[in-house]
Amino acid sequence: MTIFLRNRRAGAAATATALALASLAALAGTATPASASGRVTTAGPATTATALAPEPAAAPKPASPAASASPAPGDPAVPSALTLPRPTGPYATGRDTLFLTDHERTDPWVPAAGARRLLVSLHYPARPGSGGDPAPYMPEAEARLMLAQRGLDDPEWPGLVAATRTSSPTDARPAPGRFPLVLLSPGFGTPRATLTGLAEELASRGYVVATADHPYESTGTELPDGRVLTCAACDEVDAQPDEAGRRKVLAAVSAGRAADFSFLLDRLTGPRPAWRHARTIDARRVGMAGHSIGGNAAASTMAADRRVDAGVTMDGTFFDPVAARGLDGRPFLMLGTDPGHAPGAGDTSWDEGWARLDGFKRWLTVRDSGHFTFTDTPAIGEQLGIADPDAPLSAARSTAITRAYVTAFFDRSLRGRPARLLDGPTPAHPEVLFQRP
Repeated sequence: MTIFLRNRRAGAAATATALALASLAALAGTATPASASGRVTTAGPATTATALAPEPAAAPKPASPAASASPAPGDPAVPSALTLPRPTGPYATGRDTLFLTDHERTDPWVPAAGARRLLVSLHYPARPGSGGDPAPYMPEAEARLMLAQRGLDDPEWPGLVAATRTSSPTDARPAPGRFPLVLLSPGFGTPRATLTGLAEELASRGYVVATADHPYESTGTELPDGRVLTCAACDEVDAQPDEAGRRKVLAAVSAGRAADFSFLLDRLTGPRPAWRHARTIDARRVGMAGHSIGGNAAASTMAADRRVDAGVTMDGTFFDPVAARGLDGRPFLMLGTDPGHAPGAGDTSWDEGWARLDGFKRWLTVRDSGHFTFTDTPAIGEQLGIADPDAPLSAARSTAITRAYVTAFFDRSLRGRPARLLDGPTPAHPEVLFQRP
């Protein structure tokens, strides 16, 4: 993926570098293969599972003008605030946050940090008009680190991205009923907030959605006490001498996330749940989706935990291969870029994984898409004036396609509803190709 960066003009050397980075990004499923961490901040003793009070969103700041593909100085198109596309389902949505500690495991990337911890955003169907202000998108420290890793160094942007307007208030009362649970896992080096738009859409369609940050696997994860954990796992990938070593570390990332989500399922659906609204979850219907390495983690989690009934990868390489025995007949959706994730296009893990999937399955690729098409990146980037010439699909189409196909898949798999969208090509989504290898 090549991005026109603010205040930078790419010469021949810079273009070659960008192409090299894009190649490794496609391999690793990262935003960029360069070190995503900087200095690691080791956290102190772990705490027990607690609900977190939401942090106030940073005040919106005017966007600075960007060069080349960005608005010109004084252009009224420069946003004073960023927004996510509103969810389209019949339910209002709410959001809670949990901080969980797994005392049975030591953190695999920074053992000195002690027990493994997770920060989890919970989006859920809510009673209309209940709750407080819309939940903040992400802490400014996380936004700053995420943007810096991508070479986006405008000093105004972290506050602007952090203050992106969401549609889910805090402290909202849940809607009556019990709802299927969907687990979401972000890409390697990427904060969980980047899947907020999909989480809100699923919640508006009648799902409880738990999106996890995996400590030391993101450019930045801010803890409740304000400390920020950076990407030790990214440094581990960078330290490998060859591709085989990098793939081995990334396979461990995916397998480790499977353990994270099994623990999370215990804490959400077990006898003493950590979430105050856990009664709204129907534990008999659980799905999982992820972007990039998070998509690999969906398959890894299904292989390790029979409680997960269906899975989706969004442009994720299977560094941890799909189990040779298959997934016990459970459904799986592969949704990716075209041609990058078309059959025989280079990522052979999709060809191999497809052959092993033994339940209902679909292999869909999207024309003009990029690695981050399936996240909030197109919507936020478009408002900032960032252009990716290798992924010309608009933010509106990126959002519509991702929402439509992921929701249809879970409606079919977890609710038994007809999903004609998955039967074949449709004029409503001409960019989506059905692959039948």
